[in-house]
Amino acid sequence: MEINQLCTEAFEIAKSKGWHDQERETGTVLALIHSEVSEALEADRKGDQENFEEELADVCIRIFDLCGSKGIDLEIAIRKKMERNKGRSYKHGGKAY
Repeated sequence: MEINQLCTEAFEIAKSKGWHDQERETGTVLALIHSEVSEALEADRKGDQENFEEELADVCIRIFDLCGSKGIDLEIAIRKKMERNKGRSYKHGGKAY
């Protein structure tokens, strides 16, 4: 299945479960994505591989839902960004991590 198909499916499932009955601010949706990332971090800290994988899936599902709801072509956005990253210098930005 292609990424954009997953975005459409995630959006349709969320919509069918009532998560799009009212419009949500993008910031709220991003905070929900962040919460899933934090849950993945906690699972990793506890060495819970199964839950870690599930939480990473939740991160993707929330991102797919956001893109599906906004009509974002995530495949193109990812490909553009990966091409841009190829041209960056080694450890660009001078940051430690």
